[in-house]
Amino acid sequence: MSPALKSKNLTSALLPVAILLISMVSLQGGAALAKSLFPQVGATGVTALRLGFGTVMLCLIFKPWRLKFSAGQRRPLIYYGLALGCMNFLFYLSLRTLPLGVAVGLEFLGPLTLALAGSRRALDFIWVALAVAGLAFLLPIGANMQHIDPLGAVFAIGAGACWAVYILAGQRAGSSHGPATVAMGSLIGSVIFVPLGLTFASEGIWHWNVVPLALIVAILSSALPYSLEMVALTRLPARIFGTLMSLEPAVAALSGIMFLGETLNTQQALAIIAIIFASAGSTLTMRPKKSQVSPIKLENQ
Repeated sequence: MSPALKSKNLTSALLPVAILLISMVSLQGGAALAKSLFPQVGATGVTALRLGFGTVMLCLIFKPWRLKFSAGQRRPLIYYGLALGCMNFLFYLSLRTLPLGVAVGLEFLGPLTLALAGSRRALDFIWVALAVAGLAFLLPIGANMQHIDPLGAVFAIGAGACWAVYILAGQRAGSSHGPATVAMGSLIGSVIFVPLGLTFASEGIWHWNVVPLALIVAILSSALPYSLEMVALTRLPARIFGTLMSLEPAVAALSGIMFLGETLNTQQALAIIAIIFASAGSTLTMRPKKSQVSPIKLENQ
C-alpha cells in the first residue's frame, strides 16, 4: 500500500473520531449552561426549550420534509426520535440533584453496555474494562454513595438506556440521509417532550430574557452535537462508537470545573485518565467492520 493511500485511510478513520470529540465538547458545555437555567425555568422547562429551539434550527438547515424514508427505516426513525427526546428529558431531570460528571457517568452505562455486548476480541475487552475501572473511580461508590440521590440516579440510568436505543436506531435510520435524519428524529421527539416539558416548567420560562440563553443551549446541546454525532455514528461500528463515548464523563467533569465551579479529587482525576486511555486504545486498535452501515449521503447540502 502506498504512503498516500495509507495517509488517506488514516484520515478516513480518524475524521469521525474527531467529529465525535467536537460533539461531546459542545454537548457538555451546553449541559453546563442548561443547568445554570434550572433555578429560573426548571429542568423540564430547559428540556422543552432545548428540544423546541433545536428542532427549529435543524429543520431550517436540513428541511426534513423533503426526505424519503423506506419502509424499513420508518420504525427505527420513530424509535430514534423517541429515544432522543426521552434521553434529554430524563437527563435534565437527573441534573436537578446530581453533579454533571456523576449524571453523565451513570448515563454512560447505556452505551458502555452496548460496547461490551459488541466486543469480540480480547483486546476489545481490555479497553472496555479500563473504561469500567475509570467509571468505578469516577462515581462516588461506597462510603459516599449516600450523597447520591436515588431518584436522580434512576433518571440518569434511564437516560443511558435511551442513549443505547439512540445509537442502535440511529445507525439504521440515518444510513441514507445522515445528519438530516437528526432533524426528523428531533421533530418526532419534540411532539411529545416539548409539550410535556412546558407543562411542568417554572413560570420563569415565559420571560423574554431566557430566549438568548435557550438558543445557545439549543445550538450547543442539540443542533450541533446531534448533527455531528450522526456523521460519526454512520461511519463507526456501534461497539467502537459506544467505547469512544467513554470520554463523555471526562468532558462533563471538565465542563463542571470550568462553568459550574465543581472540583476533582485525585481519585477522580486518575479515573478520567483511565477513561481517556480506554478511548484512545479502542480508537487505535479498531478494525473496519464489513457489515458496517454504509457512509451517509448529505443529499441536501
